[in-house]
Amino acid sequence: MNHPLDIFHYCPKCGSELFKEHNFKSKHCSKCGFTYYQNPSSATAAFILNEKNELLVVRRGKEPAKGTLDLPGGFVDNEESGEQGMVREIKEETGLTIDADNVKYLFSIPNIYPYSDMEIHTLDMFFICHTYESVMPQADDDAAECLWLSLHDVDVRHFGLLSIRQAVQRFLQDNC
Repeated sequence: MNHPLDIFHYCPKCGSELFKEHNFKSKHCSKCGFTYYQNPSSATAAFILNEKNELLVVRRGKEPAKGTLDLPGGFVDNEESGEQGMVREIKEETGLTIDADNVKYLFSIPNIYPYSDMEIHTLDMFFICHTYESVMPQADDDAAECLWLSLHDVDVRHFGLLSIRQAVQRFLQDNC
């Protein structure tokens, strides 16, 4: 895998070849003075609990880790708060409508997400929310399947992404 800065050989502002590594997270153009910083992308994941205290998990429909369990979530779009991004991702992946005011931030974990032969550095923010909807979530977007699991039946080994496994283990330690 490549660091995202490894693929940038020319300054994105002026096109110069004088676009060189400034430090581990930036490149600088000595021709026009532009400095590009590669900072982590914001991502979210939700611990969604129902009235039976079951956890909603999804089966990944796409790589990386296709076929493994995951939490609903994804990347935060420009102009969104973490909570707004989380609510949007829940709707896209499960069809559930969650009120952003009922989404509570828990913790974050830095992560490296493999994408397009690059290592995308992310800051994964984890939230908790509850749903009292009697409707079964419907898998869509990146999710191939939605499942409600008793917290005692959740096995962290079935989660394919490292930060998600770490977060689920931490959540279970605090809630079981």
